[in-house]
Amino acid sequence: MTDDGGWRVLVVDDNAIVRIGLRMMLEDMAEVVEVVEAEDGVQALEVLQQGRVDVAFLDVRMPGKDGLAVLRERTTEVPIVMLTHSEEAAIIKEALASGAVGYLVHGAFAPEELQGALRTSVRGGAVLSPRAAQVALAGIGEDPDPGTGSDGAGSHSAGLAPDRPDLRLTRREVELMDELVRGGSNAEIARGLFLSEKTVKNHLGRIYAKLGVTSRAGAIISWLER
Repeated sequence: MTDDGGWRVLVVDDNAIVRIGLRMMLEDMAEVVEVVEAEDGVQALEVLQQGRVDVAFLDVRMPGKDGLAVLRERTTEVPIVMLTHSEEAAIIKEALASGAVGYLVHGAFAPEELQGALRTSVRGGAVLSPRAAQVALAGIGEDPDPGTGSDGAGSHSAGLAPDRPDLRLTRREVELMDELVRGGSNAEIARGLFLSEKTVKNHLGRIYAKLGVTSRAGAIISWLER
C-alpha cells in the first residue's frame, strides 16, 4: 500500500488485450493508484519479489513459466487471485492449494465483481467465483445445486451444506464456512453473523484444526471436496 493508502495491483497475462481490459476496470477504482503489467511468469516473479504491489491477478496458462509455477516459486505473501479461462477442476484446486486466495474465470464476472474481488483479497478474504466453485464440485464427482445462485459479488452462494456432522463442525461453524466460501473477510463475516472479529478468528482456528488445514484457501478447497 502506498503512503496515501492506495493499492498497487499486478496484472499478469500473455494477452495484451486482456491486460488492457483489466487495467481499465481496475483503474476505475478510487483505491487503485497503479496497475503494473507483466506478460509472463518470469516478469511476474520479478515484480512480486520486489514487493512493488499489494495484490496480483495472475493468468494460469502462459508460455515459459505459467501461473501455477509462479505460485509455487514466489517467496512473498502478496495475495494472488487466479484470473483465467481455464475451468479445469484440477487446476482450480491446485491453484488454491498452492496459495492463491481466489480463482475467477474470464466471462463469468462483471467489472464490479472484479473490483469486489480486489477489495476482498486485499483485506484478507478469499474469492471463489460461482463457476469456479461449480467446476471444483463437479471435478470431485458432486453435482452443483442448480437451485443456488450468485449474490452478484463474484462468489459462491451460501447454503452449500445445512449440516456437516461428518466434519465435526458446529452449526455456527457451518454458517461461518459458507461465509468464508462466499469470499468474506473477517470483518464482513463478523457483521453478517453478528459476531466480533475476535470470535470469528477463534472459530476459524477451530475450523482449520478440524479440517486439517492452515489457511483460508485450504479450508475452502477442503470444504468443497467433502
